[in-house]
Amino acid sequence: MYTIKDISKMIDHSLLHPTMTDKDLQEGCEIAKQYDVAAVCIKPYFVKEAAEILKGSDVKVCSVIGFPHGNGTIQAKVFETRLACKDGATEIDMVVNAGKVLGEDWRYVKKEINAINKECLKHGAVLKVIFENDFITKDKYKIKLCKICSTVGVAFIKTSTGYGYVKQSNGDYNYKGATEHDLILMRKHASPEVQIKAAGGVRTLDGLLKVRELGCTRLGATATITIIEDAKKRLGIATDVVNTKSEISGY
Repeated sequence: MYTIKDISKMIDHSLLHPTMTDKDLQEGCEIAKQYDVAAVCIKPYFVKEAAEILKGSDVKVCSVIGFPHGNGTIQAKVFETRLACKDGATEIDMVVNAGKVLGEDWRYVKKEINAINKECLKHGAVLKVIFENDFITKDKYKIKLCKICSTVGVAFIKTSTGYGYVKQSNGDYNYKGATEHDLILMRKHASPEVQIKAAGGVRTLDGLLKVRELGCTRLGATATITIIEDAKKRLGIATDVVNTKSEISGY
């Protein structure tokens, strides 16, 4: 049984689409405040404005680093992190260098994650490491990332950016995002202290409840209103809880 607050505080309201205007971002921050979500995931240039809009609320400001492909240098990513934290971000979602992962340059990968995590800790921020599992398809690489992140001691590991589009056989681009297989794998191989964030493709309350059942404590979502309004509709007359047993029995 989960309260509405349990549901809302699992959501990072995503405001990262490249076409979003300042007006869109302002309105998105107001939605995040209204629905009392865990955090807004915001474009780096808008962190300072988001922090001002959300001042006095219980909604955290999260910035993205190396987004969406993770190809910047370690120094650039650390600098981005420092700027975001100084502007008011208390959470950082960083994309790993997928090429280094696939090339098995684990020394580099660990050095990068450790450097950014240290910068976060200097500012009292928490780090979420985005694997981008649509690019890193082999389980052995995901498992290795889980082990590295556990050793470094990051706060979260995250499945996807939501923008990890891969070219399909017909020439189209698409992505899977957070899959059940990956969430089970990540929860199994990360230390218990490392939380899991699902991102990409979860747009319903049932989807949120399912990833929570699989061990996720956060969800990156653009469908925040739909999810929380659906939760409200499912409330009992004399209670403020969502009956997860009845709602997820179809899985």
